[in-house]
Amino acid sequence: MTSESAQAVDWQGRAFDCQGCADEAKPAGRCTLMQACVRDRYAKRIDRFFSWNPGLAKDYLDHPYFEVRACAVRHTDVFHLPSMMDDPDETVRWSTAQRLTRRYLLRMIHDPHREVRIRVASRLQDRDLGLMIADSDYYVRLVVARQLPISLLPLMMSDEDTEVRRTVAIRIAREWLGRMLLDADPMVRLAVVERLSGVDLLPLTRDTDWRIRYEVAARGNRDAMLHLVDDDDAEVRQLARERLQDYAPVQLSQYRGKR
Repeated sequence: MTSESAQAVDWQGRAFDCQGCADEAKPAGRCTLMQACVRDRYAKRIDRFFSWNPGLAKDYLDHPYFEVRACAVRHTDVFHLPSMMDDPDETVRWSTAQRLTRRYLLRMIHDPHREVRIRVASRLQDRDLGLMIADSDYYVRLVVARQLPISLLPLMMSDEDTEVRRTVAIRIAREWLGRMLLDADPMVRLAVVERLSGVDLLPLTRDTDWRIRYEVAARGNRDAMLHLVDDDDAEVRQLARERLQDYAPVQLSQYRGKR
């Protein structure tokens, strides 16, 4: 055994070499120890083996090592993919979901592993995504919120996760923005405020969060500025007063206390 072959280790931690390998004798098989080998424990080398020999992938879909099955799934013909949807390992199912057609992909929306469902959600389109808006995992729902048709986004306005609601606020149709201004989380309200025009910002000069009032001070109209010149927050006050200089001179003292 050479020093090079001694470094090759299979998925069970056993050293091996090319002598007696069945794949070496196959006409369609091409491999190189430590570079492209189906017996190696490293996924990159296994995947390279199937990249060189895609016709052999279907023969390894029941291999005991999950990395071999996961790599084989990436290269096998589509007719063998449905049989892998219920593989016991989530890595294999994740790889399977990357290539399935819509018909089979819909059967994986309730996969027990979140990473698989995230992959499914990232590949579904249009109204099919509506089937996953109530997924138990926040990140799955976040992927859905990023891709869901705008007409269906109102169904996610009350999602329990702040980041999901914030994503909804960024994409939802303008007629729903008023409803989302009532959200309890300031980061969601801020996402709404950033989409409003100056004239619509006046009611938000009384918002409890300084970040929102600061955004109003940055983009609001003259009336909004006048409501913020004596704001509780120093940065909001300063910005409001600086911006008022762009308008005709006013007597700030007469507006103090009128927030």
